[in-house]
Amino acid sequence: MATLNTTDKTWITTLPKVGIRPTIDGRYGGVRESLEDQVMDMAKNAAKLISENLKYPNGEPVECVIADTCIGGVAESAACADKFDRENVGVSLTVTPCWCYGSETMDMDPLRPKAVWGFNGTERPGAVYLAAVLAGHNQKGLPAFGIYGRDVQDAGDATVPDDVREKVLRFTKAGLAVAMMRGKSYLSMGGCSMGIAGSIVDQDFFEEYLGMRVEAVDLTEFTRRMRDGIYDQEEYEQALAWAKENCKEGQDPNKPSKVRPREDLDKEWEMSVKMAMITRDLMYGSDRLDELGFKEEARGHNAIVSGFQGQRHWTDTFANGDFLEAISNSSFDWNGIRMPRLVATENDSLNGVSMLFGHLLTNAAQVFSDVRTYWSPDAIKRVTGFEVDGVAKDGLIHLINSGSSALDGSGRQAEGGIPAMKPFWEISEEEKEACLKATTWHPSVTEYFPGGGWSSKFVTKAGMPITMSRINIIKGLGPVLQIAEGWTVELPEEVHNVLDDRTNNTWPTTWFAPRLTGKGAFADTYSVMANWGANHGAFGSGHFGADLITLASMLRIPVFMHNVEDADVYRPNAWNSFGTQGLEGADFRACETYGSIYG
Repeated sequence: MATLNTTDKTWITTLPKVGIRPTIDGRYGGVRESLEDQVMDMAKNAAKLISENLKYPNGEPVECVIADTCIGGVAESAACADKFDRENVGVSLTVTPCWCYGSETMDMDPLRPKAVWGFNGTERPGAVYLAAVLAGHNQKGLPAFGIYGRDVQDAGDATVPDDVREKVLRFTKAGLAVAMMRGKSYLSMGGCSMGIAGSIVDQDFFEEYLGMRVEAVDLTEFTRRMRDGIYDQEEYEQALAWAKENCKEGQDPNKPSKVRPREDLDKEWEMSVKMAMITRDLMYGSDRLDELGFKEEARGHNAIVSGFQGQRHWTDTFANGDFLEAISNSSFDWNGIRMPRLVATENDSLNGVSMLFGHLLTNAAQVFSDVRTYWSPDAIKRVTGFEVDGVAKDGLIHLINSGSSALDGSGRQAEGGIPAMKPFWEISEEEKEACLKATTWHPSVTEYFPGGGWSSKFVTKAGMPITMSRINIIKGLGPVLQIAEGWTVELPEEVHNVLDDRTNNTWPTTWFAPRLTGKGAFADTYSVMANWGANHGAFGSGHFGADLITLASMLRIPVFMHNVEDADVYRPNAWNSFGTQGLEGADFRACETYGSIYG
């Protein structure tokens, strides 16, 4: 198992824990006494389920904290709340098999995502308490998720049914994502890129919906640090040697009059490597900088995600950010296999947040892409003579971008024989090497990047299930999320080349076939493209759209487009009161009513 490199200081603050609240019937004289062991055992089983199945992004098992006693009334509720505050609990799960005093035992913390698991057994009315306490949450404006097994269990049954297990883990994953974002920063490196709206960083959105702050540095900070040697020189030499050995150079796409001399290309490698190191230090800080005497720079900006403006003010003069973005977002570099460092191309902060959501839910690398072109079956056949079939039979969306495409996105890792992007601790050395070998690096197109730099290129292997998402901000409405699950597709090389040559054949390509439902935005592939809300999207491995929907509901961000089955949509119980027929409309009404968590 890989370990977190000491050069990375991603989690300079304490990771949040999951708090388990065992609530109990407060009546002594035979009732409470008969339930103590059963209730506490239920809490221990929930903690075991979570810790054995969920990990933090750094690979450590999720830590659970159980209240010191069962909670039968308000005094024990208060004692539990004090313990949770001391222990940095960010998510709350209440469990019980019996009736309890609803408003006296409920979690009243307005910032902590919360769920209640009422055991489905006939001996005691756990379901009655669940309904009563959820009604209390809803009446007090503190939305909570309800968990209730479909099938009746015996009182002493310690097993967790599959449907309960799924909801506990989905809730906990999403709740931890909320807690891990709180107090962290988005680091805006530079400003608005080429008028892209997502790079007009909306500080109110980050503060009110995510509990984050926005930090900003001018790109002259890169030139200052390179000029004054504010980086680890020894590590730089190691990193440059690694890049020369592992980053295979490909064809130069420039016409002869624009080909840059070898000496210039070598300098662009040197600058690219320094920029990647400086980005990491800006985000997280560095103990090594402290040792070198750069005290302020060593602190970093407590960033969990960042964006690099690049075009055009930087790239007209200096090497582009493709290497720094691609290698940062990958699960490995010159220091070995490690956590991805999230950096958004063109400082598109909203796509950066989409990458962040996916990363926190899957612990794996995410790919930033242009949602470039819809290729209909007829258009593909007209241009290439090839007829697509299978999941691609309704056409494909060409995902391509010069920068933040993690090398993991080449699909050279595998899970059960299926291409995947995995958490770093599951990636083997062979898979890392395969991703590097599948990627070539090309001198950037001079017309796009007069300052030079290098562009990465790979073609994603077929058959990887992926989930693409995007946050957009709509004036008068606020943030909204869209989701598209589907699969990667490979075209025959000669067909791919014809289509790829019509855009930029030195950038990473993923051919995407969304899963179609025959309805709304997923009536066909063209409609998915036509309804996408911006020029960028972020995707990760696996179908985790249901987890994204749960996370969005916690953040009060409505989802306006998705292809997740209704049965898998899991939101707080209060959402039911806003409509059970049209779930999308109910989501919008609920999010509008409750408003942002931190607003």
